[in-house]
Amino acid sequence: MTKPTLEQLRGACRGQIVTPNDADYEAARKVHNGMIDRRPALIVRAGDVADVMATVDYARENALDLSVRGGAHSVPGFGTNDGGVVLDLGRMKGIRVDPASRTVRAEGGCTWGDFFHATYPFGLATTGGIISTTGIGGLTLGGGIGHLSRGHGLSIDNLLSADVITAEGRRAVANEHENPDLFWALRGGGGNFGVVTSFEYRVHPVKDVFVGLFFFEVSAAKEVLEFYRDYIAKAPEEMGAFFAWQIAPPLPFIPEKRHGEPFCLIVACWAGPLERGEDALRPIRQAGPIAAELVTPMPFPALNSAFDALLPPGLQHYWKASFATSLTDGAIAAHMQHGPQVPVVNSTVHIYPINGACMRVRSDATAFAYRDAQFATVIAGMWPNAADNAKNIKWVKDYYAALQPDSTAGGYVNFMAGDDQGRIRDNYKGNYERLVAIKRQYDPGNVFHMNQNIKPA
Repeated sequence: MTKPTLEQLRGACRGQIVTPNDADYEAARKVHNGMIDRRPALIVRAGDVADVMATVDYARENALDLSVRGGAHSVPGFGTNDGGVVLDLGRMKGIRVDPASRTVRAEGGCTWGDFFHATYPFGLATTGGIISTTGIGGLTLGGGIGHLSRGHGLSIDNLLSADVITAEGRRAVANEHENPDLFWALRGGGGNFGVVTSFEYRVHPVKDVFVGLFFFEVSAAKEVLEFYRDYIAKAPEEMGAFFAWQIAPPLPFIPEKRHGEPFCLIVACWAGPLERGEDALRPIRQAGPIAAELVTPMPFPALNSAFDALLPPGLQHYWKASFATSLTDGAIAAHMQHGPQVPVVNSTVHIYPINGACMRVRSDATAFAYRDAQFATVIAGMWPNAADNAKNIKWVKDYYAALQPDSTAGGYVNFMAGDDQGRIRDNYKGNYERLVAIKRQYDPGNVFHMNQNIKPA
């Protein structure tokens, strides 16, 4: 069989094909992480599913690396490569909301900002990302942790169906009835099994939420962490709240003289009745001395975009992740040692709760295996100056190492760094061998290897 040529690919695609000779190549090749500087041979800005199929065929037959890009937020830079093909889904943004069935069908290029913009007028939402510019595809395929996790489960727990272009360039529908093994693998297995061109989600009655941003003094962080550990274990599931370390940005509700200082935070999202919001947040106010707070109802899309300004494109990124079945005294000591050293305002550490509805799903019901974990921690190193890479990466690594004795072997794949490939088996525990078998069935040649890769052999 003759390998398809670039001219044949141009003839098969309605979307834009960008090569190094094109004026917009430099813009097209950029991803969110400024640490990643790669030069693909071509970038296909797909306009439809036919473009996706043609691009997969072209990359496979020419034995070229294939990177699939949605929101371009992949910290390890999996959305690009050197000398290969980038399949950019960013122009595929169709969304259809069905309020009667409480379902949403969204194309693979949508961000969570796109998604919640579409669902908000209907008073509906599902578990999505913390940052609005994050793509729905990457976040969902890795599991999907967000403000609504405790009440409504992970993003994958709300995924009803997916349209997938396989390594053979063919369309497959994956749900509980069609290709159920593929559907199982997509729910947590990352981008290993194909290009998901559209996702169908279950959505829930969530419109405006009651939000609390509480900045506590670092001197009280141990007490705040202990409070958070005990509180979130029993809090109503309408309460999504995570602990964070953060340098105070110049926000109007923070005293100006405290801008630039490190604090520990609890970020709370009450998704129950708004009239109960003040009462629901009251216990958090008692966790320790508060230096600043913002307590207010707001549209859910506004919360989804509230932290976007801290994460502009082009920052240097290096992250590490771990799960924990409990927030032990040893873990709290590690957080106290390293958390206050958060290097710049863009960097942060989040301890997300994944109890409640997340834990009511069996560990083998989806590829996401850590249903016994109470917390997902991310040490998100982000800073503007590449000259600071060595010292800031060291902060992330030292912090991560200090947490390891009190963490599980695996972590959340969406928060993993490029040097975490050795943790793949641990990330999936007892589900790993089944994932390998499904990978062998759907992608025996490992066409989709630009990811936290599950090898077919």
